[in-house]
Amino acid sequence: MNSEGSLPLFPLHTTLLPGAAIGLRVFEPRYLDLVRETGRSGEGFGVCLILEGNEVGAPATPAAFGVQVKIEDFDVGADGGLQLRLRGTRRFHVQRTRGGGNGLVVADVRWCDEDPDDELRPQHALLATVLDHIIEQAGTAFAPASPALMDQASWVSWRLAELLPLSEQQRLQLLQLDDPHQRLQQLLGWMP
Repeated sequence: MNSEGSLPLFPLHTTLLPGAAIGLRVFEPRYLDLVRETGRSGEGFGVCLILEGNEVGAPATPAAFGVQVKIEDFDVGADGGLQLRLRGTRRFHVQRTRGGGNGLVVADVRWCDEDPDDELRPQHALLATVLDHIIEQAGTAFAPASPALMDQASWVSWRLAELLPLSEQQRLQLLQLDDPHQRLQQLLGWMP
C-alpha cells in the first residue's frame, strides 16, 4: 500500500539504508533550518545520494530513491556546527522535486512498501554466516537486537548492504529493490 507525501531532502555523497546510522555535521543555514523545522513538526527529512553536485553550495541533484531519517542524537560541536546521529527508516521514491525556501530541495515522494518478514531462503543461508562474521569484526553496535533477526531476509540484506565494501552506486541499486530476496541474490552475485 504505497502512499505519497512531501519531504525536504538532505543530499549526501552516501547512500543511507533502512536501519543504518550515520553521523552528520550541519552548518549551512538552509540545513540548520531544515533540522529545526522538521524537529518541530516531527515529520523528519529524507537523505538521498548526490548524483551531481556537492553537499554544500548550490542545490545538488539527488538520486530518485532515498530513506527518511530520524534524529537519534544531537550535539553542538566546538565550531558551533550541529552534530547529528541519524538512522534510516522508511524508503521512498522521488516523483518530482522543487526548490524550497533557502535553497532546499523538496521532493514529492511515493513511500515504498515495508519489507515482508520473510525468512532467509536456503540459497541465502551462507549470507547470514558471512554477516555474523562481519559483525564479530565490526563490533556490538551492529549486532542484532534479537538473534531471530539473523534469520530474516530483510534485516540480513540491509545489514550486509551497510557493512560490505560496496560502492555507493551498488547500495543505491539495492535501495531500489523492493524484494529482500532479490537484494540477497544481488549481494550473493557481487561476492567473490
